[in-house]
Amino acid sequence: MRLLLVEDDKLLGKGIHTGLRQAGYAVDWVMDGDAANAAVAHEPYDLMILDLGLPRLSGLHVLDKVRGSGKDLPVLILTARDSVNDKIVGLDAGADDYMVKPFDLDELGARIRALLRRQGGRRAPLITHGDIELDPAGHSVTKAGRVVDVPPREFAILHMLLDNAGRVLSRSRLEESLYSWKDEVDSNAVEVHIHHLRKKLGAELIRTIRGVGYIVDKAQ
Repeated sequence: MRLLLVEDDKLLGKGIHTGLRQAGYAVDWVMDGDAANAAVAHEPYDLMILDLGLPRLSGLHVLDKVRGSGKDLPVLILTARDSVNDKIVGLDAGADDYMVKPFDLDELGARIRALLRRQGGRRAPLITHGDIELDPAGHSVTKAGRVVDVPPREFAILHMLLDNAGRVLSRSRLEESLYSWKDEVDSNAVEVHIHHLRKKLGAELIRTIRGVGYIVDKAQ
């Protein structure tokens, strides 16, 4: 999953950025409202973490532009503004959640997972497909009750495909969800990860639609 972090405090932003990357997310970090708008316009993010007190353009203006463009991108406001009125304004402006600084990074992770579940139309914390079970919080995968070793990027691809069961995802879409701006992308990285997943979880799990992409069929 690829996240956009919009935070102008360098120390705090670095901590959040590091923590989310360690949790397996691809994270792009920008420090002002104009850069946030440009990033959202050009990249397919799964969620945005948005400060309100930003240089150049306020967080509320960024949120207004995102919602005005028709994007259904989940937005989590993360700010020091803690009054009830600030929360009401932020949520009524189109935010999906609102957290106040200082905060616990584990709680931030739980809220991100909840928003991503909601975006994917799921309520259950675990993703189950036949005898395969993926736990986004625990970052674990089991098959027939047996734990399977799935490294972070393989896990991210599997998560995306299971969350979109029945839909074809292109290689470029999978790459965009795996890598942030600073990551180097090997030309055949997705194919290699898919190959490893098939060896571990069954060749029939992920189908290749030639010239289009990859799909996990809906569970029967």
